[in-house]
Amino acid sequence: MTSSAHVPAAGTFDVQSFINSQPLSLYQCRIVLLCFLIVFLDGLDTAAMGFIAPALTQDWGIDRASLGPVMSAALIGMVFGALGSGPLADRFGRKGVLVVAVFLFGLFSLLSAYSTSLDQLLALRLLTGLGLGAAMPNATTLLSEYTPERLKSLLVTSMFCGFNLGMASGGFVSAKLIPAYGWHSLLLLGGLLPLALAAVLLVWLPESARFLVVRNRGAEKVKRVLAPIAPAQVVTARAFSVPELKTVQSRNVFRVIFSGTYSAGTLLLWLTYFMGLVIVYLLTSWLPTLMRDAGASMEQAAFIGALFQLGGVLSSVAVGWAMDRFNPHKVIGIFYCLAGVFAYCVGQSLGTVTLLATLVLAAGMCVNGAQSAMPSLAARFYPTQGRATGVSWMLGIGRFGAILGAWIGATLLGLGWNFEQVLTALIVPAAIATAAVVIKGMVSHADAT
Repeated sequence: MTSSAHVPAAGTFDVQSFINSQPLSLYQCRIVLLCFLIVFLDGLDTAAMGFIAPALTQDWGIDRASLGPVMSAALIGMVFGALGSGPLADRFGRKGVLVVAVFLFGLFSLLSAYSTSLDQLLALRLLTGLGLGAAMPNATTLLSEYTPERLKSLLVTSMFCGFNLGMASGGFVSAKLIPAYGWHSLLLLGGLLPLALAAVLLVWLPESARFLVVRNRGAEKVKRVLAPIAPAQVVTARAFSVPELKTVQSRNVFRVIFSGTYSAGTLLLWLTYFMGLVIVYLLTSWLPTLMRDAGASMEQAAFIGALFQLGGVLSSVAVGWAMDRFNPHKVIGIFYCLAGVFAYCVGQSLGTVTLLATLVLAAGMCVNGAQSAMPSLAARFYPTQGRATGVSWMLGIGRFGAILGAWIGATLLGLGWNFEQVLTALIVPAAIATAAVVIKGMVSHADAT
C-alpha cells in the first residue's frame, strides 16, 4: 500500500517523501558503492604526488622546493573542475558530468606516469585536477538525492570516507610499489582504475530522479530511475514533484545559493571547508617529507602519512551517524577543535614513533572526519535547483585552502621551520574552522525560525 504522504489523490509522487518511506534497497546500495569507488580513486590520485615526491626528487636529482608548483598543480585544476562542474550538473545532469570527470582524471593520471620533465608533469597534473575537482561534489550530490533523510548524513559521509581510504591506500600501496617499480607505478595504477570505472558508471549509474523532476525531463524517465526502489508503487504515479518546485522559483543557480536565505550559510561553508583543507593538504603534501627530515625511513614516512588518511576512514561513519542524531554543526565543530589539539600534540611527539603514529591517526580521525562531513552538510543545506553548484563551489573555493596548505608547507620548510613549529601553526586554521561552522549552525537556525 502506498502512503498518501508521497502519492496524493492526483497520483503525483513527492520523490523525497517516497524515498524516505521505503527501506534502503539494493539499488540504492549500488549507487552508494559506485559513488564510494569514485571518491576512493579521487583520493588515490589526489594524494599521489605526496607519496611519490621523495622518490621523484631522488630519481630526477631535484630539490624538494622545486616540487611546490607540481604539488599545487592538481589542486589548482581541482578548483576549476569543481567550480565549473556544479553549474553544468545542475543544468545537464549529475551522471554525465560524473562519467566525464572520472574518465578525465584517469586519462591524465595515466599520461602523468610517462612525464619526463617537471613542466610536463605540472601540466598533466593540472589537467588531472580538472577531473578530480568535478568528481567529488557531483558524487556527493547524486548520492544525497537517492538517500532517505534518516540515513543521509551517514551514507554520504560513509561514501566520502572513500576519499580518505583512497589517500591512505596510496600510502600503503606506494610503500610496496615505489621501491620495487619506481614512482611511475603509482600514477599508472591511478590512471587505469578510473578508466575502467568510467565504463562501469556509464552502464550502472542512474541519473538523479530529483534532477529529472526539477528539469521537467518527463515522468517516464523518472519512473525508470525510481522503479528499482519499489516498482509496484512507482508504476501508479502519473507525475512527480519535489518540495523545491514550490519554494525555489529561480533557475539561476547562483541566485539560488546567494539568495537571502542561503547567502550567509554559503560564505560560512566556504570558510570552514577552506580552513579544513589548509590542515589536510599541508599534512598530506609534506608529512612524509617532514618525517624523512626527522630521520624516518621512506617506508616509515609513507606508513605514518597513510595513517593520517586512515584516521578519516575510521571516523567518518561515526561523524555521519552523530549528524543524523544531534546538531550537525556542533558535531563537526567539535571535530575541528580536536584536530587542532592533536596536530599540536603530533609536533611534540617526534621522539617516540609509536606515540607519533597514534597521534597522527587521532589527528586524521578528527580533521578528515570533519572534512568528510562537510559535503553532506552542504547537500542538506541547498535545494535541488542549486545543490550541485552549492556543494561543488564549497569544495572548489575550499581547494584554495588546499593550495595554500601545500604552499605554506613549502614556504615554512624553505624558511627553516622544523617539524614542531609547522604542526603548531595548524592550531590557527583549526580554530577558525570551528568558529565558522558553529556560526553557520546559528545562522541556519535563525533562518529556519
